[in-house]
Amino acid sequence: MFELIFVLVFLATLVMTGVTVMTVTLAVVVSFGVMFMLGMVGIVFNLLPYIIAFLIAIWLYKKLAVSSS
Repeated sequence: MFELIFVLVFLATLVMTGVTVMTVTLAVVVSFGVMFMLGMVGIVFNLLPYIIAFLIAIWLYKKLAVSSS
């Protein structure tokens, strides 16, 4: 799936800018940037249950620590 997105972003950048050595380099950089951002979003979605559990644990700790004081 990521390969397809990479190719589509690469081709869209080339269509928008034309085909020269500079624009091919730009298209590769833009494609890698988009793929990097999508990868980071995917990692966040994979870690989301752990992040939510961690936040709930912090909330419970603060709630219990304040009530016991």
